[in-house]
Amino acid sequence: MRQKKILVTGANGQLGKSLQAVQPIFSDNCHFVFTDVDSLDITDKHALMTKVHNLKADFIVNAAAYTAVDKAESDVEKAYLLNETAVRNLAEVAESEDAFLVHISTDYVFDGHSSLPYSPDSQPNPTSVYGKSKLAGEQAILQTNCRAAIIRTQWLY
Repeated sequence: MRQKKILVTGANGQLGKSLQAVQPIFSDNCHFVFTDVDSLDITDKHALMTKVHNLKADFIVNAAAYTAVDKAESDVEKAYLLNETAVRNLAEVAESEDAFLVHISTDYVFDGHSSLPYSPDSQPNPTSVYGKSKLAGEQAILQTNCRAAIIRTQWLY
C-alpha cells in the first residue's frame, strides 16, 4: 500500500508543531510535508497549486491562520487574507487536485450567547473580525466542490 501524502500548512504555529511531534506515529502509512509561509505562501494560489500538484497530495491539513483575535480588529485586511482568501485557495486547489482538505476553524464563528452546546447545524453569528474572517473561510470551502472537513475548535492545548 502506498503512503498517503499529506501537506500541512502553518507548520511553525502551535497546531503545526503539535502535528510534527505526532507524525512519526503515522510514518509507516503517511508521508508528511510541513510548510509555513517561508516555504509556501498559501495566499499565492499559483505557488500552492504547484506544490500540491508536484507533491500529488492526498490530503491538505490547514493549520495556518491569522489568530491574533484582538489585533484582527485593526488588521482586517490581513485577517481576511489568511482566514478567507488563503482558505479559498486551498479549497480550489484541493478540488482541482482531488485532495481532501482538513480545515481548522474556531468557535469564534458563534457569538457565545447560547446556553446549549453548539452543533454543526448551529447558526454562526460571529461578533469579531477574527470570527467573521474564519466564517468567511468556512463559506469559501463550502462554495467549492472539494472534499473537506471543517473542524471548529475552542482552544489548542
